[in-house]
Amino acid sequence: MTAMTSQLVDPATMRQTMGRFATGVAVITTESDGIPHGMTMNSLTSVSLDPPLLLVCFNHGARSATAATESGRFVVNLLSQRQQPIAMRFARRGEDHFGGLGLEYGDHGVPVVPNALAHLDCEVGQVVEAGDHTVVFGRVTDVCTRDGDPLGFYQGRFSDITPHGAEPEHWFF
Repeated sequence: MTAMTSQLVDPATMRQTMGRFATGVAVITTESDGIPHGMTMNSLTSVSLDPPLLLVCFNHGARSATAATESGRFVVNLLSQRQQPIAMRFARRGEDHFGGLGLEYGDHGVPVVPNALAHLDCEVGQVVEAGDHTVVFGRVTDVCTRDGDPLGFYQGRFSDITPHGAEPEHWFF
């Protein structure tokens, strides 16, 4: 058997290619030592229904990753179509993401994004270093949801997600 050598795809090509995979948008929130932390991400997925598990992928060195793993808990806030400004706020590095937002807390003691489509309360499970990310598995301990349309992300831009069979809104005057 001969060893296969593989050529790695450069990061820019990988980003451009994976940009063709439409995702939702979430803000991960946590609190550590009384300080709230949060960041926008779309690198998350459901892993298991029984037991309920999900994973989120943080850039190495992200303060929110450190805060989540230190506190042992975090919330996944799934954003609604009208929450693009919230997504942008939490995407900026090094800023006070919660400044002027008016913190709301759930029963879990972690700040949540008001009016998000869903909040999934998680306890930190396994933490894995993979490539340039820290992968955190969360045990989902509670959820709350509300009706609305999700905020999407596709090819580096926010987008709308319309289910098949649904009538698109017409903006003709």
